[in-house]
Amino acid sequence: MKITAAVLQQTGGHSLPYSDTKPLTVREITLDAPRPGELLVRIDAAGLCHSDLSVINGDRVRPMPMALGHEATGVVEAIGGDEGNGIAVGDRVVLVFLPACGSCPRCRAGETWLCSNGAAANGAGSLLRGDCRLHDDHGDIHHHLGVSAFATHAVVDARSAVRVDNDIPAEIAALFGCAVLTGVGAVINSGDLRPGEGVVIYGLGGVGLSALLGARAGGASRIIAIDPSDEKRALATELGAVACSPADAAAVIAEQFHEGGADLVIETVGNSAVLRSAIASARRGGRIVTVGLPHPDQMLDLPAITLVAEAKTLIGSYLGSCVPSRDIPRFIDMWRAGLLPVERLLTSVSPMSEINDLFDQLQSGRVIRQVVRPG
Repeated sequence: MKITAAVLQQTGGHSLPYSDTKPLTVREITLDAPRPGELLVRIDAAGLCHSDLSVINGDRVRPMPMALGHEATGVVEAIGGDEGNGIAVGDRVVLVFLPACGSCPRCRAGETWLCSNGAAANGAGSLLRGDCRLHDDHGDIHHHLGVSAFATHAVVDARSAVRVDNDIPAEIAALFGCAVLTGVGAVINSGDLRPGEGVVIYGLGGVGLSALLGARAGGASRIIAIDPSDEKRALATELGAVACSPADAAAVIAEQFHEGGADLVIETVGNSAVLRSAIASARRGGRIVTVGLPHPDQMLDLPAITLVAEAKTLIGSYLGSCVPSRDIPRFIDMWRAGLLPVERLLTSVSPMSEINDLFDQLQSGRVIRQVVRPG
């Protein structure tokens, strides 16, 4: 079938503003029918994320050309064969950027967020069962993280989809596929927040503010938020942060926490210098969770004695250490109960024709979560 999608022809080398250079071309391409175990999904809403931006600017090298987008929701229009993974035509689904094969050692151990086969497929720009379902007259177009959601339709592995209730507004449901899953999961799952603990969060984009919501819902005693944006810090205060700082906040942290640091620190920026500050912000015996994706050339340099002498724990968190089929419904229940006001993260809802302008805004750091409506 013919669909409309936002296609990136090359990674890196695009000068700003993107509204002029137009790295993404919104054009008609061909989408194959779903194979057994795959779904055809009509995309209703897709969020813009720094993981998309990192492919455009070359921080994350992926096979080209590629149809971008990985945080989305839509309605299932067809199922390949009889293997819908419990999903039926007409169901609303939230799409997940790492399909879990269920058979690799990490999946068998219950750590589906570390699925090696899913990670390999994502790196190759294919679906979990191999090959591409997207094409144009010149050949294959690769999938972004098994989803390629900046499009009117997508074919995804059924294990990349979680069924949710149809009454959730599409622009809200989309955010549970990445921002909420990663940010709330980093606090609750990876960081194992305990009620009464103090939290510091570096970076107040969609993931960082989701982490703030998760920390508040999880019973944090006080939350300090760090970001250069005045607007984002103001929103963080409204959402429950007791103190905010535009940069490295050593003095603020020392003032707020009697042990000189926080019990739990969340780093979402994806910068090694910020991660060093995050490590320094934890108390002795504290935990540091990093979810940001720095450029592969960046190295983390810190005194080798730090982790042992101060008994700190540095934790890497991918997908918020979430099992999406378990955690997306759980986080939606928390949203319904008013514990996760995810709608506060939504900056704008726009047509897909504006996508290059929207990435300019994301690059500027002025926005939190933008959503496009491909239809």
